[in-house]
Amino acid sequence: MSPRRQEGTLFAIGDTCYLKYRITELKDGTPRRVHKTIRLCEKSDLYTWWKKKNKWGFSSAVQDLRSEKMAELRTQIERAEPSDGNPSSDMRVVDFWGRVYLPHLEEIVTLTGQPRRKPSTVRGFKQIWNQHLKTHFADITLKAYEPMIGNRFLRTLTSTQGKSTLKHIKALGSSIFGHAVEEEIIKLNPWREVKIPKDAIESEATQHYTLEEAEDIISALVDHVDCQLVMALACFLGLRPGEIAALKWEDFNDDTVSIRRSVVRGIVGTPKTPESLATLPLPMQVKIPLELWRQKSQKESGETSQTATQREGYVFESKNGTPVDLHNMISRVIVPHVNGGRKCVVCDKTPKALKGVKWKTLYAGRRGAATAVIEANNGNLAIGQALLRHKSQITTATFYKKAVTPETLRNGMKMLELAASTGSQGK
Repeated sequence: MSPRRQEGTLFAIGDTCYLKYRITELKDGTPRRVHKTIRLCEKSDLYTWWKKKNKWGFSSAVQDLRSEKMAELRTQIERAEPSDGNPSSDMRVVDFWGRVYLPHLEEIVTLTGQPRRKPSTVRGFKQIWNQHLKTHFADITLKAYEPMIGNRFLRTLTSTQGKSTLKHIKALGSSIFGHAVEEEIIKLNPWREVKIPKDAIESEATQHYTLEEAEDIISALVDHVDCQLVMALACFLGLRPGEIAALKWEDFNDDTVSIRRSVVRGIVGTPKTPESLATLPLPMQVKIPLELWRQKSQKESGETSQTATQREGYVFESKNGTPVDLHNMISRVIVPHVNGGRKCVVCDKTPKALKGVKWKTLYAGRRGAATAVIEANNGNLAIGQALLRHKSQITTATFYKKAVTPETLRNGMKMLELAASTGSQGK
C-alpha cells in the first residue's frame, strides 16, 4: 500500500503558525505512525490567521506555504518508506537526513513550545548539507558508510576549504550518524573516527574593532542616532546582532539592560544559550545614544514625552511592529559612512571613507568589547566571559580575546620594569 497522502494540520500559538503531520517511525522495532510538528511561519501582513467559533482560519498565503512544505515532506517520506509503509532497517544517508534527522531538529518540543534546535542552527546545518554533504553521501546507506570514506572526503576539500569549515562538516556528519545510532539503525558512529587532515589550512583570524575605531564609527554616524546605538551596543556591551535587533524598551532601566530574546531571520526566540540570558550594566557610551534615539523615535512617532523605561515595543522597530532587519541598516547606512564611496540611502549623502577604519561586521564589535574589557581589568578573563555571557572562559579566550594593543603592552612592560626594580632594591 502506498504511503497515504496527507495535507498536514495548521494551528497557531500566539504569533507563530505550526504545521503538524504524521510519519512512520520504528519504536522498539515496531513501525508506528507518530505526529511531528514544525514551525511554519510568523504572523505578518502576508501570513495571517484568526480563530472563530473555536475554528482556525488561515490566509491563502499560509495555506500555499503549507502546501509547499507538505509537498517537500511527502517527497522525503515516500523516498524513505518502502511501498509496504514500513521504514527500512537501513536507508540511504540522504533519506535519513530528510525523513528522520531534519524533522527531528525542527520538531516542536511540547514541554518548551520550541524546536529542538534553533532555526539559526538548522539553517547553518542545511547550508553545510547542501554545499558539501548531500552530493558526498549520494546513494550510500547508513550501514555501508565507513570512517575511511569520510577521511578521503575531507582530504579532497583541503585545497578549497579552511580548517574551520572542515570542522563544521565533520560535526554535522557526526551528528547525523549519532542520531542514527540513537534510532538503533546502526551500532557505531563512523564519523567519530574521521580525522581533520593535518595539512588543513587554518582559517583567517577574525577581526575586531579597537575602542578608537568604534568611537570613530559612532562619531561618523552623528546624523543617524539609531545606527550609533546599534554600534554602541555591539562595541561597548558586546551584544550579538540578533540580541540587538530583539531589544525592547522594557528591557532597559536607568542603569542596566536585560538580554531576554534574540531574532534570527524574523523569528523571535530565546538567545543562543541559557547563559546568554543576563542583565548587563549600561556604560555612558550606550546611555547617551539610547536617550538620543528615544527622543528622536518618540518625536517621529508623535508619542508624548516618556522616559526609555516607560516606553514599550522594540527599540528598533519596523513599520509592521516587528524587529527591524539590521542587515538593511548596515548595508544602506552604516557601511557607506565607514567605507565611503557609496551613497547613504537615508541621508542621501556620499560620505568619505574613515581614515584607518574598515567595516568588519557587528561581530567585530563584540570581539572588540571582550578585548577592551579584559585589558582594562588586567587580563581578567572572567570579566570578558561575564560580558559576552559565555558558558566557558575557553570560548572567550580562544575566539574573542584579541592581541593586546601596543599601549597595553607598553603599560605591561612598565609594570614589569617597576616590579623588577623594586625587587632589586629589596635585596
